[in-house]
Amino acid sequence: MRNASPERIVEVGLQARSYPIIIAPGALVTLGPRLRERIKGARVAVVTDENVGPLYAEKALASLREARFEPTLLTVPAGDATKCLERVSRLYDALADARIDRSSPIVALGGGVVGDLTGFVGATWLRGIPFIQCPTTIEADVDASVGGKTGVNHASGKNMIGAFYQPRFVLIDTSTLRTLSNRDFRAGLAESIKHAVIRDAGFFDWHEQNAESVLTYEPQALGALVERNVRIKADVVARDEREESGHRALLNFGHTIGHTVESAMARRGEPWRHGECVALGMVAACEMSVAAGRLDRASAERVTALLERIDLPTQAPLADSRDELTRLMYADKKVAAGRVRFVLADAIGHAALCDDIEESWIAAGFDRVLAR
Repeated sequence: MRNASPERIVEVGLQARSYPIIIAPGALVTLGPRLRERIKGARVAVVTDENVGPLYAEKALASLREARFEPTLLTVPAGDATKCLERVSRLYDALADARIDRSSPIVALGGGVVGDLTGFVGATWLRGIPFIQCPTTIEADVDASVGGKTGVNHASGKNMIGAFYQPRFVLIDTSTLRTLSNRDFRAGLAESIKHAVIRDAGFFDWHEQNAESVLTYEPQALGALVERNVRIKADVVARDEREESGHRALLNFGHTIGHTVESAMARRGEPWRHGECVALGMVAACEMSVAAGRLDRASAERVTALLERIDLPTQAPLADSRDELTRLMYADKKVAAGRVRFVLADAIGHAALCDDIEESWIAAGFDRVLAR
C-alpha cells in the first residue's frame, strides 16, 4: 500500500469515457471548481437524501455557487425504497421545472441508493446529461460509485431496471465517513473485503493487519483502503465495462444469496444493510466453494473470521424461509438460461464465475448461513 498523500487520484480507463476518481479528506469543497473545468453551462441539479442533505448539501452548493453555477437541490427520502420508478418520475418533473438541459450536470450526493437513482435519471433524462458522483458512505466510496452501474428496483428484484452510464468524475471526501453510524460504516467494509477475496490476497492480509486502524477512522488507513478498492474496481471495469466477458461479474461475489437475504429481510419488516447481506452471502459462497472442492476450509474460515471481527453478520434468521430464498435466487438478474451463476473462490485473492452449480453446493451455502 502507498503512503498517505493529501490527494489520491485513480483513473478509470475507458477510452473516450475515462474519468478520474479523486480521494481526499475535505474534497467536497472542490466540487465547484472541478465541475467548472469540465462544464461551461450555468445550471446544475444536486440530488441528495434526507439524511445526507442536512450534513453536506450546503457545502456542495456553496462550492458550486462560488464556481458560478446555479444549483438546484433535490432531496429524496433515505432508504432503498427510494430506488423506484415513481421516484424517477418525480425527479424528471423537478429537472423539467429547473430547466436542466443536455449541458446541465446532475450530481449524486449520498450513498449507493442516491448514486444508483441519480445515475439512472442522468442516463435517461434527455438521453443522457453529465453525471458526477460524490459518495458519502464507505460502501459507495469503495464500490457503488465506480463503474457506471445505475438503476432502480422492481417488484421482481433489486436493480432490475438500469443502465450502464459512466460519471464525468467521482469525488470522494473521506471526512464524510465520520458521520456514518457505526453499523453503516462496518456494513460498507463488506465490499472492501469482497474485493480482496476475489482479486488481491495481499489486500486481504492488509485488512487483517489494519482492521483496528480502519474502524477508528485513522486517516491514512481510510485513504489507503479507499484507494486500493477503487484501483481494483477500476481495473475490473476497464476490462469488462458491461459484463460481456464475465470478468466484471466477479464483483458479484457474495451477492447472489446476499440479494435474496436482503429482499427476504425487507419483506419481514427487518431490513438489513446491503453490506451486511453481502457479508453473509460471502460466507455462503465460501461454503459453496468448499463443497465444490475449490477452496480449502482454512481459507473459508479466515474470511468468516475477518467478517466477524468487523462485526458483520454471518447468519440470518431465515431457516423457515428457504423456499422463498430459492425462488428469489432464481428470479435474480444473474440467472442465465434458467441456471443460477455463482462467483466461487478458488483461494483468497482469486475467484471465478461458475455456471455448472450443483444443488448440493447451494444447499451447503444455505445450511451455513440460515439460522432459526
